[in-house]
Amino acid sequence: QVTLAESGGGSVQAGGSLTLTCIASASGGIFTGYTMGWFRQMPGKEREAVAYITPADYSTWYADSVKGRFTISRDNAKNTAVLQMNSLSPEDTGLYYCVADRDRLRLSIGHALRWGQGTQVTVSS
Repeated sequence: QVTLAESGGGSVQAGGSLTLTCIASASGGIFTGYTMGWFRQMPGKEREAVAYITPADYSTWYADSVKGRFTISRDNAKNTAVLQMNSLSPEDTGLYYCVADRDRLRLSIGHALRWGQGTQVTVSS
């Protein structure tokens, strides 16, 4: 069983940066077997994948809209996943969710078994 808690959202001006942190509560090193990722839901739009990172080889995937601006990382020893967001624009405004699943494909299509409550990111122009 894995539960997720996000933090680090807030308000920032365009061009600014925010760091989102997801802490997974898991027992017995379960976290190390999970792909971790971030989804976001922007106003009036469907939820979309932002980035994810695999558990063993730390392979990453990014949405085209965030490539070169966002970086996902993880620390298995601390059960954390971090999304560093730079050069933010108003189009990045939305509710950001941490997700986790043993099945990378299932996570990538938005059907991850574990979701956090979300943290709001607001970028003003």
